[in-house]
Formats: sequence, structure tokens, C-alpha cells
Amino acid sequence: MKEIRPSNPQSATPAEAAGDVSARPEPAAPKYLNREISWLNFNQRVLEEALGEHNPLMERLNFLAITGNNLDEFFMKRVGGLQRQLAAGVTKKSMDGMTPANQLTMIRERVLEVYRVQAHLLLEDLFPAMTKAGLKVLAWDDLNPAQRDWLKTHFEQSILPILTPLGVGRGQPFPFISNLSLSLAVLVRAPGEHHERFARVKIPSNRPRWIRLPGSEPTFIAQEEIIAQFIGRLFVGMEIIETQPFRVTRNADLERNEEEADDLLDVIEEELRNRRFAPIVRLETTNTISDELLGWLVRELEIDPERDVYRTPAPLGLSALHALAQEPLHDGFFPPHAPVTHPRLRQLELNPQEKNIFDIIRQGDILLHHPYDAFSTSVLALIQAAANDPQVLAIKQTLYRTAQNSPIVMALLQACENGKEVNVQVEIKARFDEANNIEWVRTLERAGAHVTYGFIGLKTHSKTILIVRDEPDGIRRYAHIGTGNYHTGTARLYTDLGLLTCQPDLCQDVADLFNYLTGHSSFKNYKKLLVAPVNMRERFLGMIRREIAMHSAEHPGHIQAKMNQLEDPQIIEALYEASKAGVKIDLIVRGFCCLKPGAPGLSENIRIMSVIGRFLEHSRIYIFHNGGNPEYYIGSADWMSRNLDWRVEAIAPIENPALRKYMQMIYDTTWNDQAQAWDLLPDGRYVRRRPRRGKGSQHTFIERTQRGAKTGK
Repeated sequence: MKEIRPSNPQSATPAEAAGDVSARPEPAAPKYLNREISWLNFNQRVLEEALGEHNPLMERLNFLAITGNNLDEFFMKRVGGLQRQLAAGVTKKSMDGMTPANQLTMIRERVLEVYRVQAHLLLEDLFPAMTKAGLKVLAWDDLNPAQRDWLKTHFEQSILPILTPLGVGRGQPFPFISNLSLSLAVLVRAPGEHHERFARVKIPSNRPRWIRLPGSEPTFIAQEEIIAQFIGRLFVGMEIIETQPFRVTRNADLERNEEEADDLLDVIEEELRNRRFAPIVRLETTNTISDELLGWLVRELEIDPERDVYRTPAPLGLSALHALAQEPLHDGFFPPHAPVTHPRLRQLELNPQEKNIFDIIRQGDILLHHPYDAFSTSVLALIQAAANDPQVLAIKQTLYRTAQNSPIVMALLQACENGKEVNVQVEIKARFDEANNIEWVRTLERAGAHVTYGFIGLKTHSKTILIVRDEPDGIRRYAHIGTGNYHTGTARLYTDLGLLTCQPDLCQDVADLFNYLTGHSSFKNYKKLLVAPVNMRERFLGMIRREIAMHSAEHPGHIQAKMNQLEDPQIIEALYEASKAGVKIDLIVRGFCCLKPGAPGLSENIRIMSVIGRFLEHSRIYIFHNGGNPEYYIGSADWMSRNLDWRVEAIAPIENPALRKYMQMIYDTTWNDQAQAWDLLPDGRYVRRRPRRGKGSQHTFIERTQRGAKTGK
């Protein structure tokens, strides 16, 4: 495929504007990479997995759907934010020296190329390959008479009763178009009239996007094609001039005034209502739409035709391909992966009457590695055990994102019924999960739980559980500190780490953290935890500076870290200084990264790589060599300003030597991946490691845990 290179346009100097090329100064290379282009580079790496024939066919389709979903969120959050800045006249430049207008121009150039690649991949590669493999996605022109007859009956019985055509004209304003909804734009003409009329028909979201036709071989057609074919049933007596699908994306980056809020819950509910009517930041439609019909849409939606319109020959809303990607197809998927119970916890399955999970944790800390270690027999089992254990007095937990029918929440509700003191910190400001989390707030409150739901100006992003248990030798506390959400669905798809412990000092820190979350505590003297926004930035910067101070020929400085994103300027500057001092820095950054590695005189000792595979790399690991006495940490925070300054985060030390060795193995295996790894170049481009060999770090972890399940180790 065509390589997509990021660009960094510079503003013209007065000499350039005057045409004096000889007076043009050499532009200083920016010290940082552009965040938005770096994010688009991340999505490009996901798209490469869809393009890669090394992946099974339906997994490639799923990767393509992920890129579509990613772009939806990117436009809602990042493009929406930049457009809001542009409308407000903001000229503040990004870390790499670009104005909002510069960035929007660059984003559009990149996204247009991504649309081209996505459409070609789907229409010229994946759909033909699926047809060859026995699963067809057809257009109306490809159907035989019997299939058309069946679809006509299906339309009349199952689709037509739901449809509502909305005309635009005198006394009929342009209808509201909801975010990410799929619609048909229709131009019609009445008998005897010479002018066209516009109408909109919404594609029902409560019907399958892909309609399966009868027959032994799975065959599908998009719902919008069926409706377009029979659109005349909605406009009887009118001439149908043109029918085209379209889809809008609205800005989700809305301002909220939390400082004046009496009730944060009311503020978030108001934002959800406002988001429905937020400005449109993208219109997607087909590349065959007429100028006249597109003009109707542009005028009525009040968008910029040069900036906001994206045309494609592919079906709109590629995230809808997720449904097709679940259809059974021989050899179309990765080999099934079944998480296994952690070796330390298997004795609970063998002797459930003799031991409980608290007995096992008392024997020593447990480090969980999901999705290889089963979430259901570890974290979920811990909450379920606590809910029903008569010795448990209290359960405290943070919830950022969780499943719709969450067994975690069900266990907390059971704990309430059993008379436990239950305190839950539900973050209602978790982007795109606000409505779901508000429902959980109300459900838990009705059950009698003490529910808090956020700070003014902060999000609670820490992944922590504290369980208080009355034991023969007195009160003992147990804690879980993790890198991932308490979500049973993503626990099978995301790589995460979690610590189960009953260390008194660490559990006391977690208790103090919950007092900070639920009360008015201003506690700062955490013994073990790094807590944002209290001490985490200071501690991380201190450990980087310590690495510089202790760097020597005998004990070379070395920092190893794994995270989702890297953006914080202070952290980046500290890493640059460490690199200049000779400290070796190896970073695994899955998503966007604003640090420029390998730049002469700036970051020659910094290497950055990314792994994209069947699981989303989500764990955070921080390792500091510390003069030969290394320190290991896991937790919820990336090296981003939002995590260090605007979120409540928790990072925990791993002190057990065996668990440290295990953590180092996880890091080294990921770093040495030769199948799914990409290396970041100083100019912001990523290159896949060559030669491509082996099965990748994720496959290695699968094999390791499954082998351990068989051998009992």
C-alpha cells in the first residue's frame, strides 16, 4: 500500500512571503512529534493488520472494523476539539508548533488516504476473498430473481413498518440527525413540478445492518441497499431522482462547567443531552452522490464542504463490519484462546472446601497477567468470594468502565444484600460510558451501596479494590491494584496486569486512597503507592533524575517502560536529559507518542516500539535500574499530562523477587517481539521489524500459560 508520511507544515516567514529564498532560515526541527498524526499512525498500524495476509480472513475484517471505530472516536474527540478551538479563534500551537488550522488540514490529508485504502481493501480484497471462502456480501445487482423476491417480502414485513420518511419544505424543517446514525438522503419530484424536494429516511438501528438471505451458503446484503431499492414505497406517486446514504459525526469534546456544579451527576446528564445536538464535524457519504444532493446536505447540516465531507465507495460506518466478522468461516479466525486459572489459584478449584482465595493471598502476593490468566477465576472470584464470605466486613472499589451486564456489579449488589459495607467510586465522566455508568450509580444506590462518582475537575481512573476482613488474629485488608478496567469483556481482549496482595503498608495506602476518593482527606504521605495528582509526577521525575545521577560504567542507567500513550512534556524533557547523560531508555508505547526517539543530540539513547496484535496492549509497566537495585511498578497511568495532573491514578511497586522476574520476562518478551512489532523513527514514521519471524509475544504468552496449565506450574 502507499506509505502515508506525516508532515509538519511551517508558517511562512516574512522573508518567504516576500519571495526572498536566500533569507529563509533553516527551520528548527521540533522536539516533539504531533499528537494527532501520531494517533493516525497508530490507527495505520491497526489497518496494516487488516491488510496483512498473515492474519486469518475474518480477523482482518475485524481489524478493519476497529480502524473505522477508532476514526469515529478520533473525530468526535480530537477533530471536534480542534474545530472548537478554530471556531473560538484559538491560535495556541501544539507541542510541535502547529495551529489548530494546520492540524486540521494535515488530518484531512491523512484521513482521505486512509478512506481510500480502507475502501480498496474491503471491496477489492476482503469481500472477494470472503466470497471465495463461502461467505458472500452482495449488492442488489448481484442478486438472482428469487433472492430479490424474498427481500421484497422481507422489506414489506420487517422493515417498512419501522421507516418514517421526513420531508423538508415549507413548515417541514430539516430533521435532526443523530450522531453516527445512518440515513438515506432522497431527492424526489412531484408530478407537474420542476423542482426537487429533499427527504431523509433513517436506517433503523434496531434491525441488523447485514440482512442474511435464505440458503445454505451464508449470503448478506446491507440493509440500506434494500431500503434504497424499495424507497418508492415511502414516496408513492413521486418520482425518485436520487437516493444516497449518509452518516454524520458530532463533536463529543464539549465544555462542562464543573466548578459551579451542585451535583456532578446533573452536569454529566446535561452534557449527554447536549452531545446529541453538538456541531457536526464529519459528513460521510458515497463518492457517487450528485453535487445537487450533496449541496442540500452541506447547507442544511451547516458544514464546510472542503473540510468536513468525506466520500467513499465503501459501506458507511465500517465499525458495523464487527457483526459480519463474527460469522463462522472455516480457518477465518485466530486459534481459540481460553484463559487459564493462575497456578496459585488452581488449588481453589481442586480443594474448594479446604481453602478460600484469602488463604491463598496470605501465602504471598499474586501477579496476574490477563487475558492469559483468567479474570473470572481471579479478580471476579475475589469480589464474589468477598460478597458471600461472612468474615468480610467491607468492600471498596473503583469502576471506570464495566460491562453492561457486569458480574462485578452483580457481586457488589450481592454484598449489599449480605449486609457488607460497600463503597463504590463510579467515574461518570468516562468518555462514551457516561450513560452506562450513571445507570450503575443508581442501581448500586438503590441496593444500599455508598456511591461516589467523581471529583470536580478530576477523573478517577485508578483500578483498585480494598476488602476488609475480620480474621481470628484481627482485621486484615486485601487489595487488588491493576492496569485495566473491571470489565469482564475487555479482560479477554486487553493485556493487563493486576496485583493481589495483603501487604499491610500497601493496603494502608489503598485505604488512604479511598479516603481521598470518598471524603475530604488531603493525605499525601503514601508509603508505597504513587498516586496522581498527589505524588506521582514528582516520584516519576525523581526516579528519572535518580537514574541520571546513578549512571556509571559499572551500573549503566536503564529505564524500561510500557504504556498506552506518551505525551507529557515534563516527562519527555526528563527522558531527553537522561538520554543525553547516557541512560539507555527502552519504551513500549502502543498508541500515540510525542517523544522523538533516536534524534542526534537529543534522544540518541531512546528506542520506542509498538506491538499490535490480536489483543490490545493495555498494561503499564515501569522499571528503573536504580544502580543495580531495580524497582518495578504497575498501575493505571500513562505518561500523559491528563493522567498525572487531571486523573486519580494509582501505581504500585512490585517487590517480590519472583514476581519481579516474571515482570521482566513479560517486558523482555514483548520488547523482543519480531512478528507484531513496529519501531518508531525520529521523523514519526513506524517501520515493521524485519525479518518477520515467529508467532509474536502474545502467542508466546498463550503457549506459556497453556503449557503451565498442563504441567501445573
